[in-house]
Amino acid sequence: MEKRLYRSRSDRVIWGVCGGLARHFNIDPTIVRIIAVLLVFANGTGVLAYIILTIVVPLESSTSTTTKEVIEENVEEMKGTADQIGHEIRSTFTGQAKTPGEPSKARQHSYNIVGITLIVLGILFLLASFNFLWWLHWNYIWPLILIVIGILIMVGANRK
Repeated sequence: MEKRLYRSRSDRVIWGVCGGLARHFNIDPTIVRIIAVLLVFANGTGVLAYIILTIVVPLESSTSTTTKEVIEENVEEMKGTADQIGHEIRSTFTGQAKTPGEPSKARQHSYNIVGITLIVLGILFLLASFNFLWWLHWNYIWPLILIVIGILIMVGANRK
């Protein structure tokens, strides 16, 4: 009988990929997690690999039989986990546990500002990877980005 790769239900931090890989290769999950974190700094290879494995590797004791069913089940689980993490982050920054629902106008405006900021940053990083912004020095930009994010969080928290 062949040994199959599954995502772990019990040994997981986010979606169980590292726990499943550790069980499959019979090694300590901490080692796999350290390797995954190091791969994040290799041009984002770790993030991409983690997301791909989350989508295509079935969850332990999954009842799905076809690849399509596995992917659909995994994507639904990813959405649920992402919603839960988003809710936890929001409740941490707002200081209250609000049930997910329709955001207020001020909150929606804050979300739009953060979304636009992330899109602009993504475009800048994409252009930098193609060397279109050779004149831009990232060691000066990173502190500015952190300052802007901090200001946005403080302004959003003080609007209540």
